[in-house]
Amino acid sequence: MIEFSHVSKVFPDGTAAVRDFSLAIPPRRTTVLVGSSGSGKTTLLRMINRMVDPSDGVITIDGKDIAARNPVELRRSIGYVMQHSGLLPHFTVAANIATVPVLRGASRRDIGVRVCELLDVVGLDQALADRYPAQLSGGQQQRVGVARALAADPNILLMDEPFGAVDPIVRAELQQELLRLQREVDKTIVFVTHDIDEAFLLGDQVVILEAGAQTAQIGSPSQIIEQPASQFVASFIGAERGRRAMHLKATTGGTVVVDGFGRTQGVLVAGTESP
Repeated sequence: MIEFSHVSKVFPDGTAAVRDFSLAIPPRRTTVLVGSSGSGKTTLLRMINRMVDPSDGVITIDGKDIAARNPVELRRSIGYVMQHSGLLPHFTVAANIATVPVLRGASRRDIGVRVCELLDVVGLDQALADRYPAQLSGGQQQRVGVARALAADPNILLMDEPFGAVDPIVRAELQQELLRLQREVDKTIVFVTHDIDEAFLLGDQVVILEAGAQTAQIGSPSQIIEQPASQFVASFIGAERGRRAMHLKATTGGTVVVDGFGRTQGVLVAGTESP
């Protein structure tokens, strides 16, 4: 359990990135922080591993104040995936994945076994272990970044817009890989994005933020879609523009699902229509 209690962050230039933010993040679930640029979502994420310290308030993990923990040790115990993978260009794939285990003094044999395991977990060919980041595609680099974050088997995985720098097809593949991965590794994931569709796809709990990390609504994707808490939320998720309004349309090829703009969003599979 990660908990924010009345947390604020004011940077030296006077910018109030976070104002009196409180949130309980349940264990072994994916919580998505979603908002536009300047909503404070990345600042909140980076507070969890003390890359940013709050100006006020308390953040706890399993009831223990993280301010009392050594920041370096804390960061090594938490997986972190960033937008552009952040891989060390002069390290091979295997060496990048092994970064934290090496710092923790793991044996060479154990590290080798763990690297092979993680390449399988994130869906990468073992033959890539000796390549360098520049020899990989963007999607492969992001998978290596996820593998590196999982190398020390952390309970918590922080993901800061990890799929924002890849093309839409690769992004969709990585989203599905993350859903599969969560079913297998069962971590507490905190995921940051500005894309509401990505938030609804990946999140068990979705937190919609306004400027200054003011909470507009917290809930499951279904709860937010069915009952937007405010006009801001309705606008943010596209409800007031008809984007979420769906209806069925019969075509020669079968029944399709159409949005409020008349665009086909999907095909109705036989046997799924309600009586």
